[in-house]
Amino acid sequence: MRTSFAPWPRQGFFFFRASRTVRRSAGLMATAALLAACSPAAPPAEPVRAVKLMTVGVGALQARQEYSGEVRARVETRMGFRVAGKIVQRHAELGQRVQAGQVLAQLDPQDYQLAAAAARAQLSSAQTQFDLAAAEFKRFAALKEQNFISGAELERREASLKAAQSTMEQARAQASSQGNQAGYTRLVADVAGVVTGIEAETGQVVAAGSPVVRIAQDGPRDVVFAVPEDKVAQIRPGQSVAVRLWAGGAPLQGRVREVSASADPVTRTYMVKAGVEGAEAPPLGSTVHVLPEAVGHAGVQAIKLPTTALRQEGQATAVWVYEPGTSTVRSQVVQIATADGNEAVVAGGLAPGMQVVSTGVHVLTPGQKVVVYKPKTAPGQSSQALEATKNEVPVTAASAPVASSAQ
Repeated sequence: MRTSFAPWPRQGFFFFRASRTVRRSAGLMATAALLAACSPAAPPAEPVRAVKLMTVGVGALQARQEYSGEVRARVETRMGFRVAGKIVQRHAELGQRVQAGQVLAQLDPQDYQLAAAAARAQLSSAQTQFDLAAAEFKRFAALKEQNFISGAELERREASLKAAQSTMEQARAQASSQGNQAGYTRLVADVAGVVTGIEAETGQVVAAGSPVVRIAQDGPRDVVFAVPEDKVAQIRPGQSVAVRLWAGGAPLQGRVREVSASADPVTRTYMVKAGVEGAEAPPLGSTVHVLPEAVGHAGVQAIKLPTTALRQEGQATAVWVYEPGTSTVRSQVVQIATADGNEAVVAGGLAPGMQVVSTGVHVLTPGQKVVVYKPKTAPGQSSQALEATKNEVPVTAASAPVASSAQ
């Protein structure tokens, strides 16, 4: 039996090929669309920012070197016993005012009193021996006048008298010394003043000369302050200083009295003492501010910039300089010498008359186009509204007004 197959219709063949072509074209178009979506968009044009400028000028420095100090007595004595012993009483208290001759502390005097009594007994014995030698010499002198004894015998009695006299004088000195030792068990104030320190307590055994009480003597006052190594060469004895009390009050004038010859081993600063001149001396321990006239640069002419105009460029400090011809900004490296209040003193890199961006320096790039910001004012505004408008700043603008740094 023959089986017959119907031939493939040509219309179906062409339909199959057309469908495959359409699908291939659609795939290519989808791939192209996907690639177009993944490609980066063109970067937008850099905006033209509004900036506030200031004109570089020369102004006078206002800052001065000021140091913190403390008021102290010109003479402050650390008083101690002249003999060793155990403290049995202490009459002085911290902050107490004492007068000359007032007893401050007392040692146990028993041993010294016994030694003084022994010395007095030795003196009495020596006095008796002297009196006996003197009587014998007087008797032998009378015998010599009658030629009952030889001259040599009288000379021996005279030598004995002199030896007894020397022994008596030695015993008298010893008794006086022991009496003084007993008296030294009382610590007595030499001058009037204020007790500023207690360095020994009752029951403590102290050596001779150990500090027990510290007294600030009444009289002139000193202001003591520390100066760093780079400024001490500018301070000399006799120079004037202005003293301002931290607690307030009228300022005082003083003069440098002493400058330390060596630096403190811990702070590496030099101590300076200035005598305070005035009718009323400030209280001891008061905190003061000292302004030496020889230290500082007040009144010196220099270029100053606000700190908002500065930026860090690598290891250097730079500012943006405005180029009016092209309305662009360029970076300019500057050298900063010191600070004057809230402003920086420029030592180099700028010249008077140049215009620099005062604020918003961190959003600019070299060669960027900028426009000078000008505040908008509506007609008929009141002075208060005008002032508020001057303080308005656009989002893209810096925040410092166009002004000269010269005062």
